[in-house]
Formats: sequence, C-alpha cells, structure tokens
Amino acid sequence: MPKMKSRSCARKRFEITANGHLKRKKAYKSHILNKKSRKRKRNLRKTTLIFKGVEKKLRTMIEV
Repeated sequence: MPKMKSRSCARKRFEITANGHLKRKKAYKSHILNKKSRKRKRNLRKTTLIFKGVEKKLRTMIEV
C-alpha cells in the first residue's frame, strides 16, 4: 500500500505548538489596509489557535 501524503497546503499554513495545539495566522491583513486602524492591523499580526472542532480535521491533513 502506498504511503499517505500530507496536504502540503495545510502543512505550509499551520504549525503545531509545543503543547500540541495548532496555530494559524489571522486573515484580512493583505490589502485595503489604509481604512483599517493601527490597532486592528497590529492585532492581525499575531497568531491564534485553531478552534477545537476544526483542529481534528486539520490534524489528519497535516500529520502523516
């Protein structure tokens, strides 16, 4: 039986933290930035953890 491949798109977008959770970047930081406040753009720079309901699906995509 052939090896299972991980989804390379998911592999590039998500990271696993030391505690085993999944980390992602926030959206809405790519364009139309002049109408967004400094505070909002600063907070969009930070990473956040993935919702537990979706985390299980993403794990199967990332881990081989």
